[in-house]
Parts: sequence; C-alpha cells; structure tokens
Amino acid sequence: MDGGGGGARLGGLDGIRGLAALFVVLHHCWLLSFPGFPADTGPGWAGWLLYGHFAVVVFIALSGFSLAVSPARSGWRLGGLRRFARRRAWRILPPYWAALLFSLAVAWLLVPQPGQPVPTAKTVVVYGLLLQDVFGSPSPNGALWSIAVEAQLYFVFPLLLLLVRRLGAWAMAGVVATVVVAVGVLAAYVPAVGLLMRLTPQFAVLFAAGVLAAAVLRTRTRVPLHWAAAGAAVPVLVLIVVQGSEWTVARFFWVDLALAPAAGLLLAAVALGRPRPLVRLLDTRPVRTLGSFSYSLYLVHAPIVVAVNHFLVAPLLEPGTGRLLALLAVAAPASVLFAWGFAAAFELPFQRHRSAAALREAVRARLAGRTRTATGPPPAAGSSP
Repeated sequence: MDGGGGGARLGGLDGIRGLAALFVVLHHCWLLSFPGFPADTGPGWAGWLLYGHFAVVVFIALSGFSLAVSPARSGWRLGGLRRFARRRAWRILPPYWAALLFSLAVAWLLVPQPGQPVPTAKTVVVYGLLLQDVFGSPSPNGALWSIAVEAQLYFVFPLLLLLVRRLGAWAMAGVVATVVVAVGVLAAYVPAVGLLMRLTPQFAVLFAAGVLAAAVLRTRTRVPLHWAAAGAAVPVLVLIVVQGSEWTVARFFWVDLALAPAAGLLLAAVALGRPRPLVRLLDTRPVRTLGSFSYSLYLVHAPIVVAVNHFLVAPLLEPGTGRLLALLAVAAPASVLFAWGFAAAFELPFQRHRSAAALREAVRARLAGRTRTATGPPPAAGSSP
C-alpha cells in the first residue's frame, strides 16, 4: 500500500513500508497452509503470521503521517485541492489498475482467489472505481480491499488539515476518534450506522494518528517517543496473546483503535531516528530497496501466492508446516521478484515523473537513446556517409 506523500524522504519509513508489505505476503502464505482462520491451527512459532491485518494498520497510519509532513511544514496548508487530488491519483492509480488487470487475468485464466468465484463484469467496475468496500463482488485479489479505504481517506485529508488549523492537531485527532467510537458503539443498535462498518471506519483514527504524529514531529519533543510507543503497544499485544486470534479478529475494530497511539508514536520516533538500532536496520540497503517497491509488492503478491500454491505446492504437500515452508521458499521470493519488475514498469516511473508530459518526455528520451545506441553515433559534420 502506498503511503508516500512526496517531498523529502524521512529515514526508516521506506523500510517500514517494505517490511510491512513482506509481512502481508507471509501472512497469505500462512493462510494457504493452515485452514480454519481466524483459529490458529498452525505451530506456535508461526502464530504471529496470522495477524497480517496489522500490517495494514501500520500502512494507514504511515499514509496519514507521510501526507501530513509537508503541510505541517507550511502552516498545515494543502497547496490546492486539485493539485493534491491529481498527485494522489497519479501516484496510486496506474500501478493499482495494472495490478487489477494482472489479478483479473490470473483469476480468469489460472485460478481465482480462495473462497471466491471467478470475477465478473461487476468486479471490473467495482474494483476499477475503488468501491470494493461499498459494493460486494467477487474479489480478484485478496489484498486490494484496503486500497479503496485509503483512497477514501484521501477525501477526508483536507478536512483533517482544516481541523488542525482551526482546533489544533490533538483536537483534530480527538474529534475523529469521537466520531469513529460513536459509530462503533451505535453500529450494533442502528442498522444505518452498522452499514458504515463496511468502510473500516477505525482506519480514519489510524490515519488521523499519522497526521498527529507529523505534528508531534514538528515540535522536536524531548520525550523518548520510542519508549512511549512501546508502552502504548505492550498492553494491546499482551491482550492479543491472552485472548487469542479468534477473539482478536472478531474485535479488529477496537484492537485497531487501541493500536493507533502506538502506531503514531512509532512513526514519529523512527522519523526522529529512534531507536537507533531499528532505524539502522530499516535503512539497510535491502530493506530500503524493498520499501521502494512495497506498494507494488502489496498489490500483486496475492495472485502469485495463490497460483504457486495451486499449481506447485498443494499438489505435493498437504496443509501444514511443510506447505508453509514451501510457500515461504518459493511463493514469497517469486512475489518479491515479480513486484520488482512490476514496479519498474508501473510504479517507479510515476514516482519519478510527476505529470503525463514529463513521463512522455522521459519515454521519448529513453527511446531516442536506444535508437542512437542501435544505429551508432551520427556522422561528424563534413564526413561522407
């Protein structure tokens, strides 16, 4: 999932994106190896792989943080709604639509997603318009659900900045949390409110926590934010371990809300270079490189993992630890390699060139360079052909 907001990169954040995307890949390998989700039917050492959902929690908070860093430096001004919408669409949609076409091709020609029928024309429309969390349709890719949620949060982002300017960052986060908690409480009693749960409203709080973290970052606080993040996360993690996976999955709404402070504090801490061992790990070349195409990895891995399992692994191995190890050895590296090539074609060019005109000019220059290489340099002036 993309979280880039443009501007200067902050140390460690690309690494967080990369590791979170890889965690989702490993999670889907686990799902294909052990039946019964949300029950934990695998070995104890692999139980953490059941919680791929929390990687999306990190992605959403990171998205709000990354988008807010630049406005935080300029009085919380967005710089124009049209410009913001154009830049977000240019960054998000080309790789998303390319991944959607790839996912549809795999589902139609090879194998659909587990538990899903073959995608239909409705799937193309609903997923193409990023409305998959609003309207039901067969899913061509088990990871694409969250892209719709993030796209909808982009519409909320200008309002959050307005609230920050009028009320302050902490009050903005409080307003968002109050509204979302009210939705969670009323959903069981008011059917119309219950429909809003399809939109994963708790992610609005995580997004707002990311925006708040950008405000905290600007204060250059002396509070050890990494220890504060650990203090906020540990009670929630203990609760997850004690209550178990079925309890946790059934209460993702409330667990995600409980993790929002820890997610925001961690992002601010890493952006400030703390804790140093973690930041050094996140800034190592392999992790940073993985982060550079993490959005592509998130977008395309699910059809690859499913196809590898269906055609190569499942015919040889029954569900269990052996299948998990095989998928980790084959499907995970295949996903990373494919995503690297996919990003080179459909993601990175749209990061490097911020408009269609700039991209066309880069393509022309690349083609002209290849033509000159193929035909040799032009003859010197005055020389005979």
